[in-house]
Amino acid sequence: MTSDGGVMLLSAVDRKLGLIEAASRCIADPRNPLLITHGVRDMLRQRVYGLALGWEDLNDHAALRQDVAVQTAVGVDREVASAPTLCRLEKWADRATAVRLHRLLIEQFVASFKTAPEELVLDFDATDNPLHGQQEQRFFHGYYDSYCYLPLYVFCGQQLLCAYLRPSRIDAAQHTAAILKLLVTRLRQAWPGVRIIFRGDSGFCRQRVINWCERAGANDIIGLARNPRLEAMVEFAQWALNEEYERTGQKQRLIDEFRYAAQSWPHERRVITRLEWGEQGHNPRFIVTNLDGDATTLYDDLYCRRGEAENRIKEAQVGLFATRTSCHVFAANQLRMLLAALGYVLIERLRALAPQGTSLQSPHRVRVPASVASTDRHSSTR
Repeated sequence: MTSDGGVMLLSAVDRKLGLIEAASRCIADPRNPLLITHGVRDMLRQRVYGLALGWEDLNDHAALRQDVAVQTAVGVDREVASAPTLCRLEKWADRATAVRLHRLLIEQFVASFKTAPEELVLDFDATDNPLHGQQEQRFFHGYYDSYCYLPLYVFCGQQLLCAYLRPSRIDAAQHTAAILKLLVTRLRQAWPGVRIIFRGDSGFCRQRVINWCERAGANDIIGLARNPRLEAMVEFAQWALNEEYERTGQKQRLIDEFRYAAQSWPHERRVITRLEWGEQGHNPRFIVTNLDGDATTLYDDLYCRRGEAENRIKEAQVGLFATRTSCHVFAANQLRMLLAALGYVLIERLRALAPQGTSLQSPHRVRVPASVASTDRHSSTR
């Protein structure tokens, strides 16, 4: 008897993808092979399956190791690894391990396509991992008002490409340009004709990122923080919205565009603004982009869908326990975050593959004009 029968589905998806088998080759095992009872592959399966099943702590495996369903899914006919053994696995992690596992995430993403996609939208977003101990590289972050890490996630639609752990004393966009370059280079190797769009909030509106996109021929659509110059450029339009609101009593909304250059920019760029006026006053928003197309469509159908990446982060952090970075060593916490990422990949692939050919299968495509890139456009090829 078991309460975790779903582990057999996870195991089937894992073996179809070869995910954990490949991940086990990313971790160097320092043990004497003649004295090993639990191999790296089996320990990774046990740990990742456990996260996907809702067992967030290593202590849970004191009982979970005796579950016959888990043993069968791992592929053994005996007790799987104990909590102390799994803890030692985390201590083997280093920077090279994280690089290899991130490469695996990208290769898994590429392999998930049967045909070359036309467009890919890469969503970059930063979040916090609260800390409650004396972990390495522990710093206080003013925005989150706590001691935390500042991980960087990259999603394309529902698929995870990067789960990069960082200390919180850095800018939210730190390392973004380097990671974007690595991703674009690999994706264009696989699909030379693919159109790639970088999407992020105003925390990623950095000159280095925008310049790289322009040099590399990539598109971008990025939030732009308000400042007095921008507000002055839309002041007249806001007055007009205010007058119309006072006349009709109905909330007013306008999407428009203009050319703008910050002092650090080498030239003017296209800026789209969304202006509103209602009972709570005004709330202007700005985005900068090098995309062509209708401003309203770009804002409503492309940029505003950036919020879906926040839901994916919640799935990784809450559903797969990526926030449990309680190890003292920073590299071990990065490994924990990547184990959660592997669990996320298994669940996402299960959702994509299992319903095929059944009444539960439904396309996730959102139809938008061809001039606008869609995050979900590639999902029909999966």
